Amino acid sequence: MADPMRIRAQASGDKATVRVLMAHEMESGQRRDSAGNLVPAWHITEVTAAHNGKVVLSAEWGSAVSKNPYLQFNIKGAKAGDKVAITWKDNKGDSRTDEATVS
Repeated sequence: MADPMRIRAQASGDKATVRVLMAHEMESGQRRDSAGNLVPAWHITEVTAAHNGKVVLSAEWGSAVSKNPYLQFNIKGAKAGDKVAITWKDNKGDSRTDEATVS
């Protein structure tokens, strides 16, 4: 299982800014190891964000996204105390969900 995501959600006015740092190796499948063999592709393919259980963001990613990706977005209508959950799935079938409270 992957390391937990670092999620920060801060309310400001009628919106919340959400910042997410995901721990994932994100191999493209094009790099070679020291023996000259291709390192198999291993990357996040799907990211979703939910605000109090309602999906507010859905994204499809590919192999061009960097290692330990960072994502930032705003949620309109979010306020302090609301819950934000982030879920990712990768091409090997692994997934992770973490949650944060808007401050």
